[in-house]
Amino acid sequence: MDAFWAAPPVSRTITALTLAQSILVHGGLLSGYYVVFLPRLLWKLPPQIWRLVSSFMLTGSGISFIFDLYFMYYYGSSLETASPRFTQPEDFFTYLVFVASVILVNQDALALIMAMVYTYSQDNRGRRATFIIVPMPVEYLPFAMLAFTLVMGGPNAALSEGMGIVAAHLYDFITRIYPTFGGGRNWIQPPGFVRRYFRGVTSNPTVRPYGTAFRQPAPQPESSTASSSSSGGGSGGGWASAFQRTPDAWSGRGAGRRLG
Repeated sequence: MDAFWAAPPVSRTITALTLAQSILVHGGLLSGYYVVFLPRLLWKLPPQIWRLVSSFMLTGSGISFIFDLYFMYYYGSSLETASPRFTQPEDFFTYLVFVASVILVNQDALALIMAMVYTYSQDNRGRRATFIIVPMPVEYLPFAMLAFTLVMGGPNAALSEGMGIVAAHLYDFITRIYPTFGGGRNWIQPPGFVRRYFRGVTSNPTVRPYGTAFRQPAPQPESSTASSSSSGGGSGGGWASAFQRTPDAWSGRGAGRRLG
């Protein structure tokens, strides 16, 4: 259990729920009818709103069961812990909600996994990846997986998974490409109640076999006074500015004391 609680919170939760639900459905203990996305049942009383989420947590059967869970956890935890765009769990949670909303028409766990793979490939551009036994640039990985699905599952399965790429690219455009190159604003931010929830869940120290882990709080923007004092009076930036000193840089120091 220590390994489970030490895993990234969002990725471990969605993977655990997918594991439990898929075992129930494929084991014949729960009918798949109760978890698949059927829009007409959302409008009946009482509305079956769990279907908005449950069909994303159903893997394929057979060997797909293992690979779907592996890909979901591997790419999910890689994004949640190492992606520069997801500095806190609530950022990754908001990402999942957005891409899931885009592919809501044909809800499928594989489409959600494909969205994670695409975002992972964009965050790791320039690196190499291996699909089955074929090495390739990581940017081509989602399209290689899509081509494999087309051959093995047919056009409908490929179209369903392809919606994951569309959703992930739309998220990338709204949150990174347009703000960076178009001067626009990133409109996809975690709501306040989501931030408060994750702060309450992840702010406490976690005792692990190798020590106690504390989650670093999200960086706060500097005040205008601090920004002006750190950036004014010179040109350049980055690490080089740390070594620049003005003639009275030491004037704020106390009186010197002679040693010896």
